[in-house]
Amino acid sequence: MSIDVSFLGATSRTADTSGSKATKELDKQAFLDLLVAQLRNQDPSAPMDSSQLMTQTTQLSTMESLVALADTQRESFALQMRMSAAQLVGQQITWTDADGAEQSGVVTAVSYAGPVPTVKVGDTDVTLDAVSAVTSATPASGAPATTA
Repeated sequence: MSIDVSFLGATSRTADTSGSKATKELDKQAFLDLLVAQLRNQDPSAPMDSSQLMTQTTQLSTMESLVALADTQRESFALQMRMSAAQLVGQQITWTDADGAEQSGVVTAVSYAGPVPTVKVGDTDVTLDAVSAVTSATPASGAPATTA
């Protein structure tokens, strides 16, 4: 017995780029609602095959696991960005400003207020993804080591 899910269209099967929990729960809830409706409305003379039920249950479990894995990966990436930003304090960075001019300066502070950490250079806030180079502010051996 197959389930027509075409009516779900854009309401619960759209790509969730924001990572909102509401859309993920809607997908899970829609799946459960369809499964219950399928069981409730099945033909008594031709009940659902137990292997189909097992397959659908496994699909739900797999979907939940993938959602949890994606959440963990997103949190791990955010933590890596925070650690990277914190390590820039006291380092000289280079970035391209909004006018296209290359700027550089020493990082004095880090802010985690936005979705991407920002580092403070003088009075300027620079997003971590805008940093193009990092140079040691006080090189140990005379020649600065640059990392891009």
